[in-house]
Amino acid sequence: VATGTDHNARSVAQISLVDQHEQVLLNLYVRPPVPVVSYLYPLTGLTHELLEQYGLPLEQALAILRANLPKNAVIVGQNIRKDIEWLGLKESVDYGSLVDLAGLYRIWNPQYNSYSVFGQDHVAKTLLGWDTDTPSGMSSHDAVRDAVKSVRLFNYYQQLQADPAAWQQAQSALLSVPPPPSFARQNPTFEGVCMGNRKTCSCGAAFFS
Repeated sequence: VATGTDHNARSVAQISLVDQHEQVLLNLYVRPPVPVVSYLYPLTGLTHELLEQYGLPLEQALAILRANLPKNAVIVGQNIRKDIEWLGLKESVDYGSLVDLAGLYRIWNPQYNSYSVFGQDHVAKTLLGWDTDTPSGMSSHDAVRDAVKSVRLFNYYQQLQADPAAWQQAQSALLSVPPPPSFARQNPTFEGVCMGNRKTCSCGAAFFS
């Protein structure tokens, strides 16, 4: 959730842990220690009422996470390193290693003579038929659904690597289907909060990646 109007002012508000079989092990809501400017509902599915009723202090939520996260766990997600930084987890201490889906599904694009990197929703919708469309005003996201989506994409990638023809077909599909514009591109600001699109950033805050 946003705790300020610049694109770096964010606070952890939900933590989920899902195993390789898509079983939900943890779904923790976190009550931010500072006032929330926007719950960024279309991206988070979170509301003031939800966090007030179920939210835990961050340190308590992190203690529960560490108690349930195997020390040799391979953590999978889209741009997962940023999530790990927010949670303050340490490699070889709290977990074993990371797998970034953005890197797994990175594809060489001969049209531009460079690699194309796709958002998780685009990959899930194109390859798995995952319904990412929701009625206006509703959210298709929360940490649990996104974690399940990540695990399913990782398992599917493993299957594709055993079938070169299927992997080639998947790459062609990703390149041929136009990805939808990101939320940040469609909404340079949301509820007064800069969404961090480099071309339309209005807050002047730094970009770190």
